[in-house]
Amino acid sequence: MSQSPIRVLVAGLGNMGRSHALAYERNPGFEIAGLVNRSAPKGLDSSLAHYPIIPSFDEALADLKPDLVAVNTYSDSHAEYAIKAMEAGAHVFVEKPLATSVEDAKRVVAAAKANGRKLVVGYILRHHPSWQTLIGEARALGGPYVFRMNLNQQSSGDTWKTHQQLMQTTSPIVDCGVHYLDVMCQITDAKPVEVRGMGVRLSEDIAPDMYNYGHLQVLFADGSVGWYEAAWGPMISETAFFVKDIMSPKGSVSIVVDADAKSDDIDVHTKTSTIRIHHAATGADGGFAQPDTLLQMDDEPGHQDLCEREQAFVLKAITEDIDLGDHMNDAVNSLAVVLAADASVRTGKPQKLDL
Repeated sequence: MSQSPIRVLVAGLGNMGRSHALAYERNPGFEIAGLVNRSAPKGLDSSLAHYPIIPSFDEALADLKPDLVAVNTYSDSHAEYAIKAMEAGAHVFVEKPLATSVEDAKRVVAAAKANGRKLVVGYILRHHPSWQTLIGEARALGGPYVFRMNLNQQSSGDTWKTHQQLMQTTSPIVDCGVHYLDVMCQITDAKPVEVRGMGVRLSEDIAPDMYNYGHLQVLFADGSVGWYEAAWGPMISETAFFVKDIMSPKGSVSIVVDADAKSDDIDVHTKTSTIRIHHAATGADGGFAQPDTLLQMDDEPGHQDLCEREQAFVLKAITEDIDLGDHMNDAVNSLAVVLAADASVRTGKPQKLDL
């Protein structure tokens, strides 16, 4: 007997919300029950235009009684909406970051366990085959590691307005940093033990207590170290905006981005183009024993296809009752690191970690 589609309520129709809504629309395992947004969004895909737009999350949750709620709203509502959904009997997909505090993130995880609901956090790189190749090749080199990563975005117009809205509650190193801390933690099995952060307010158009350029340095128990840099705004440089590089005693593995890539192209944020593997071993003449290996990542998923893979995992987690305990704990831990980095920016002091 075939299983009935999972009825999903999609809350938030920004860039990620629209992409996830399209993923549900295209997957026969889901059925969209309704869309939540404070106002009618402009330019909604024609395949979604016939669904009602409900301004109130609470009313939509009570009236539609969905099986799954996808929370794609601004970060400060993630925990509240996720907990309400699970207490109403729904599973939850929530975009990153899981919450704006570690305490709230733990409350969300506790609600999932108490209500027996699935909680999937939007760590989209976990569903990207090329990024999993990168992680596997780095692990094969062995640690300790040096992680060098950034994602700076030169933004203007509506994109800058979106970034300004995000920065009412969340800094760039928190919003984007959870992805790359998660990648670092997947590569080294060692726990992060200390983080240091610094930030600069480069615009008068954001809150006085917010910064739109941030940089963190994280230390791991095995001696590995990492840095992550993130910035948003019209003043941000397009030079070296995308660095994904991992070094170890045995060599390095890196993503080589296309020379003409632009920082505001959302597909660039996940596409790898080429993975370069370098081995440090030398021969009798002192030269390198083997040339670098270039792995061409042909036909890799674009942003929309990646969202569809992510929601296919959500469907599998629900229908096959996958244990998401490690997934939830990893989401809390990576968030704890970037929030500690944010605290370091604001206090000027390194932050010890106890994860």
